[in-house]
Amino acid sequence: MLLDGSSARALEPAKGLTPALITDEVIAEVREFLASPLVAMSIAMQNERRHGVSQERIDALDKQWRAEADSERKPLISATLSSPLSTYLTRVQARSLGRYCEIFVMDAYGLNVGQSSITSDYWQGDEAKWQKTYPKGPDAVFIDEAEWNEETRTWRAQLSLTVTEPGTGRAIGAATIELNLTELQRQAFTR
Repeated sequence: MLLDGSSARALEPAKGLTPALITDEVIAEVREFLASPLVAMSIAMQNERRHGVSQERIDALDKQWRAEADSERKPLISATLSSPLSTYLTRVQARSLGRYCEIFVMDAYGLNVGQSSITSDYWQGDEAKWQKTYPKGPDAVFIDEAEWNEETRTWRAQLSLTVTEPGTGRAIGAATIELNLTELQRQAFTR
């Protein structure tokens, strides 16, 4: 059955339903793949490499990323996407069977460390996904408002949480997972 735009949008997860779809089980599943030593090691290495980075340098990196998105030469984007962490996140996304649309991990400064696809910018530190997680501590979870994606005709919401150092539980970065609410809803109805 093919739905037109108004019919598909009628399936919008109600504002109250979004938290019902992003259950403790979904959050635990995300925490499980983020507990990979590769995630913590990648964040720790970048935190060390970027230690003391100035806002001016962060802005320059973000500007470079945005310029590379429209260029044939993409040294910063290529280096990030070819990292072991990005490979891991791409595999996690593929194994999610449509539940995850995008995954990216950020360091202590809000800069991307690894990702499953190219993000629109490199610095997330000026956005709620980072501001409401890493600085808030190790247990922080932030679920953004659901949005309609016209291209894929699906409802999506971003789940962001703090990533912690194994053993100590100390906050070292953050991660954002864009969830396909339409698929989560479908799976909930077929159980």
